[in-house]
Amino acid sequence: MELKATNISFKYPSAKKYLLKDVNLELDNKKIIGLIGDSGSGKSTLCKILSGYVTKYEGSVTFDGQPLPKKGFKPVQLIYQHPEKVMNPKWRMKQVLEESWNVKDEDLAEFGIQKTWLTRFPQELSGGELQRFSVLRSLNPDTKFLIADEMTTMLDAITQAQILDSVLKIIKKRKMGFLLVSHDMSLVETICDEKIYLKDINGA
Repeated sequence: MELKATNISFKYPSAKKYLLKDVNLELDNKKIIGLIGDSGSGKSTLCKILSGYVTKYEGSVTFDGQPLPKKGFKPVQLIYQHPEKVMNPKWRMKQVLEESWNVKDEDLAEFGIQKTWLTRFPQELSGGELQRFSVLRSLNPDTKFLIADEMTTMLDAITQAQILDSVLKIIKKRKMGFLLVSHDMSLVETICDEKIYLKDINGA
């Protein structure tokens, strides 16, 4: 299983300079890869391109040799740093989960999600509680590759460890690919088999 980015270049319509220029990556499900880099180097934008959420760019992204699907479920799932920004505030948490898949009680328990939370709205939960939902929602049985963009930065140490432990168990069980984006070098060194450094091409 391979996620491949070839000559990825990107700039915002109003920008004169490229944020990303000729970036090449080859990722598989045999190693956990850490993505680190300078602030402003385009790590989050690259993650959105790799997962199909940003579609206007130069170059190509393929999954097992095929372009990412433009419609339907995305086999490459992205977990954002701020879960509240990607959840419909008018939906109860049960609907937020079911938008992706029908989770079982054991899945809820694995991520420390209480059943009483399912009837609440996103704004009624803490950041840590929302991120548990965000991660579980991304782990649809059809997910083949998971990208975590600073997903635990806003969490306390205990919640961070719990979520990462659960994610790693599922990744290994399903033999999924995993790209971890983090500025925490100790975390990257502990979890990842290899790391990739993304340089700010517009930096000093």
